[in-house]
Amino acid sequence: MASPLRFRRSLERWNDDRITSQLYAHLDSKLGARSTTPHYMEPNDFDAVRFEMDNGDVALFAWDDDRAFWLGNTETPPALWRTTKYTFDEVPYPVARWGQRELLADLSVESPWLAEYDYLSWFFLPVLFSKDGRETSRTFFREHAAGFPDATRDEALSFYERFLRTGALDDYRYTMASKLGTSKYVDETRMSAAMSEFTVGKVLVDAGYELEPEIEVTTGHSLDYRAKPPDGGQSPLVEVTRPKPPTRRAADTPVAAVRETAATKSTGQLREHGGGAVLFVDCSGFRDDEWSAVVGERPGVRHRPAVVFRARPAGRIEAYRKGSVPLSLNRAVEWV
Repeated sequence: MASPLRFRRSLERWNDDRITSQLYAHLDSKLGARSTTPHYMEPNDFDAVRFEMDNGDVALFAWDDDRAFWLGNTETPPALWRTTKYTFDEVPYPVARWGQRELLADLSVESPWLAEYDYLSWFFLPVLFSKDGRETSRTFFREHAAGFPDATRDEALSFYERFLRTGALDDYRYTMASKLGTSKYVDETRMSAAMSEFTVGKVLVDAGYELEPEIEVTTGHSLDYRAKPPDGGQSPLVEVTRPKPPTRRAADTPVAAVRETAATKSTGQLREHGGGAVLFVDCSGFRDDEWSAVVGERPGVRHRPAVVFRARPAGRIEAYRKGSVPLSLNRAVEWV
């Protein structure tokens, strides 16, 4: 499985002849390629070229007298094999901005329904144009409504667009976007679980907290978030889990689905951590009747403190809690 899209940086000198002989010629012989003019003006003080392959792959190359940057979801030419990879935030801003504008222009043609959500498109760009994950990530958003049942694609995308537009995760964009994965095959369960972290992020931000993802703890694990309050007080750690709906698992009732999934998390990673973290159990994949059954019984999850909740794309989030939750969530959820 290829990784999310990143730049490669070369510190060698490049010119038109070398680009033709070592980049274009290789791509053309392997895949069939065209060297084209980029959609947008090249970055300041750089020359740039765009390669389009017969199979739909694309590659961008920008260079000056001292360095060059390659960005592509295609086969990497041997001349660039030993170069180091960098995220969009780790290369010069003009180069990153140019590369992203090029890809977003492609997205507006290839998937205009997705490009309409400009902040979501920008945030997930490293996955939406990854070598292996570009088709599956778009399929997940298009056909599976980002994990929401009984919701339209546009309702789901609007939900996450509103959250991402807050900028709460901008500093952690690559880490968080990568969670969606770059598999060649759509794994709705895994991808929906990844989106649960964004849903919990929305709950915390709506409640007034600042997010810090991927918190390493002494057990060697990483918990999903540290929730920092605006007053600089206690910053609880948060871990997220998502039960499969009962129609997709051996557990034949919604209550059993919640208990079994939460028990796996509670008796594993959280127990090794030694307690203290807040467990969020995301039931957003449950239909109305399934969630009603959970609310009616309010099952425990073998861990306290815990928040069991269900979000709807329109923005309504219902929840119940177990134990003393060290988070003030009244602004973000409706307690049931």
